[in-house]
Amino acid sequence: MTTPLAAAPRTRLWTPAHVLVTRSAQEHPHTAEILRRCEAAGVDDVELLRGDRITGLRGGSERETYARAKATLAVVTSPASARRLDPIPPSADWRVDLARGCPAHCQYCYLAGSLTGPPVTRVFGDLEEILAGLDAYVGHGTITSTNAARADEGTTFEASCYTDPLGIEHVTGSLSAAIRHVGTHDFGGRVQLRATTKFADVAGLLDLPHAGRTRLRFSLGPESVVGRFEGGTDPVGARIAALATMARAGWPVGMTIAPIMPVGDWRTAYSDLVARVAAALDGVEDLDLTAECITHRFTPGSKETLDTWYPRTRLEMDPEQRKTKRGKFGAVKHVYPDDVMADLRAHVTDELAEHLPAARVLYWT
Repeated sequence: MTTPLAAAPRTRLWTPAHVLVTRSAQEHPHTAEILRRCEAAGVDDVELLRGDRITGLRGGSERETYARAKATLAVVTSPASARRLDPIPPSADWRVDLARGCPAHCQYCYLAGSLTGPPVTRVFGDLEEILAGLDAYVGHGTITSTNAARADEGTTFEASCYTDPLGIEHVTGSLSAAIRHVGTHDFGGRVQLRATTKFADVAGLLDLPHAGRTRLRFSLGPESVVGRFEGGTDPVGARIAALATMARAGWPVGMTIAPIMPVGDWRTAYSDLVARVAAALDGVEDLDLTAECITHRFTPGSKETLDTWYPRTRLEMDPEQRKTKRGKFGAVKHVYPDDVMADLRAHVTDELAEHLPAARVLYWT
């Protein structure tokens, strides 16, 4: 079989137009690495702030505020909440934040209901302290640490809950630093760093000392989803090629099929997607591949924010067409009705079983 590696599609490197560095962040060694990378990328608008408050992001309209924030990288120190790790089911034992915010323009953005204020990307300059705190969580957790079905993963740390770490790696180096730390540090127990991305520039990662402890997963979807609703990201073909490149280099890899939507001829679209991944991975020795399946959902808060960010979107976010789910604290989430969900799940999981039998499906949500 031929694979997408024969003619890898282009990739995008995000370069911020503005960089703001808080006073506290200026004291940390990793901040110097971030500034070095920004300079190498040609960023010439760098402001060293006298305090720790990020200002100047508001424009004359919501659209102007959105555009300026999305073009800005703020180097800050992590809040105390980022150093007290929270469980992140069903993905991993613990969420570890290297940054908060993302430069992409996804019309279904997962962060819209989670982060407040203008959508600036904040990267943490005190990365050394964040990584040093991981030891206390090893051996604890309920998603993989004490789960027989996933115990082989050890204690898992999810690094892409509030950002796309590969999407900003070009100007931060934070993902490389985390991979290197997890790959070389003596934790006293099995660990795994996990990250999901919609980008494909993996060349700078391939030779890192990962020791099999980092699993990079690529967010994949058919063109009917990626092409319509994911702005500022790499094409799906580039992501598949990057997935295959890492797998052939001996890395644990994963595919995150998300957000799964019944758009157009979705059955054919998802069948073709799985077949493309299978072709790209054909012949990979000792393939270590996982699959995670996430259907589209939204909350009242995220819908309100997304309608402001993308007022002309054609993304379906009609609560009347959805089933309402409530969390244990009363949080409302709108998901697909049971019959739609069952059709989506049956088709996608059947295609995975047929074309990628080596893939371990971790969860469907």
